[in-house]
Amino acid sequence: MKARVTVMLKTGVLDPQGEAVRHALGGLGFAGVNGVRQGKVIELDLAETDKARAEAEVKAMCEKLLANTVIESYRVEIL
Repeated sequence: MKARVTVMLKTGVLDPQGEAVRHALGGLGFAGVNGVRQGKVIELDLAETDKARAEAEVKAMCEKLLANTVIESYRVEIL
């Protein structure tokens, strides 16, 4: 079973990488970009075959390692 985790900074947390990308896009002529939030996508190949157990396991991984839950939020998709 495969899982995809999307990790993003929480709303209100400064995103300097996103701001750098927005600025660079403006420099390349893409003036209509008012904001950029940058995150990460993690894809996991799991041995678990039960969807509910797989989702619970991946959420535990996020809480312990994959996301800094103080400043980041995450979304888990079981594929």
